[in-house]
Amino acid sequence: MVRIAAASFAGTSIEFYDFFVYGTAAALVLGPLFFPGFSPIAGTLAAFATYAVGFIARPLGSVVFGHIGDRRGRRPVLVASLLLTGIATVLVGLLPTYDRIGIAAPILLVLLRFCQGFGVGGEWGGAVLLAAEHAPPGKRGLWASFPQIGPAVGFLLANTLMLVLSGTLTDGQFRAWGWRVPFVFAGVLVAVGLMLRSSVEETPQFRELAAADELSQSPFRDVVRHHWRLILLCAGAMTSGYVAFYLTTTWSLHYGTTRLDVGRTTMLACIMVAVVVKGVCTPLFALLGDRHGRRSLCLVGCSAMGLWAFPMLGLLATGEPMWITLACVGTLIAFIVTFSGVGAYLSELFEPRVRCTGASTAYNLGGVLGGALTPIVATELARGDGTPWGVAAYLVGAALLSVACFAALPETRVALASDPSDPGNPGNPEAVPA
Repeated sequence: MVRIAAASFAGTSIEFYDFFVYGTAAALVLGPLFFPGFSPIAGTLAAFATYAVGFIARPLGSVVFGHIGDRRGRRPVLVASLLLTGIATVLVGLLPTYDRIGIAAPILLVLLRFCQGFGVGGEWGGAVLLAAEHAPPGKRGLWASFPQIGPAVGFLLANTLMLVLSGTLTDGQFRAWGWRVPFVFAGVLVAVGLMLRSSVEETPQFRELAAADELSQSPFRDVVRHHWRLILLCAGAMTSGYVAFYLTTTWSLHYGTTRLDVGRTTMLACIMVAVVVKGVCTPLFALLGDRHGRRSLCLVGCSAMGLWAFPMLGLLATGEPMWITLACVGTLIAFIVTFSGVGAYLSELFEPRVRCTGASTAYNLGGVLGGALTPIVATELARGDGTPWGVAAYLVGAALLSVACFAALPETRVALASDPSDPGNPGNPEAVPA
């Protein structure tokens, strides 16, 4: 399990490094470099719109890679998704800007961002199922939480490089070439990830399905036909977590540096402290989910996100590093109370023959609802003077949606739908009333 957890954790760390380094660059430099004819605020919105393309691509990647995962195995997904995302990220770092190749620059940027999102859409399901389907009964939440630590580590890797570069280079150097370094460095990380994943075995449950000739012939068709309600409920349940996370890690970076006159290095440092706390807390909350149930913990986390929304905006608007850090820490703790267990929870909600497609699609569709639009909506809501309380209201609305969706979903405890030997197995969770 340690080797399997390491392989799944390393892959998600690398892929989300690729995904997050774009978000940081979009908040800091991509607007004027790729959309120079726009006003500063319009250029930022255009960069964030390109950023949103990655989220829109994620459910599509879930469908394609989910089909591979349910038909050919979880293991091939891990290699293919890592390669796609890594190559696209390196190419962004080598991409000429608008002043070199004109309109082709933003077009290619959108295309590469789409490829990034497409790969990440496949990565999450493969990594989580690798851990969840190998895990022993009663510890599934703990082991499936290791891929969930990956985004925190990926964010820290991406922003540590950005922090070092922005702190050591002049503004002109950073805009000229410094921002490219983290993108190109992704190539090294991908090589490491491929080595770690080369010896990973296929999961026992997939091998059993293949041996019994019970694989789905068309996983996406089966998911849409038999699990459409579950997909929509799970996507809605994921929404508030995505809103909270990307308000903290992407929008607040832009807001702090442009509206509050907080230094780029200071703002990155505040966010990174919060992400470290989030990463450390992930397995601890996952253990609570193993003991007390996933849905209960998710409901607590979503409620906390809504309750913390207005205090978070008030603290952020002070422009003081200590209070900004507290705002970010509180938001990401509430976020990880929910998201520490969603890897195991979504795995348990879907039957094994369509689990890769179903869990991945639900998770990444939630990313479209919550992550794709959040920086754009928040930037619009923050126009004008004063504290942007509309951003807090936006997070409250997302939290209410997620609470309603989690309330309509069943508790799964520690059982996978296909494993009657697990203690407390309720059978197919979709048949269990909430």
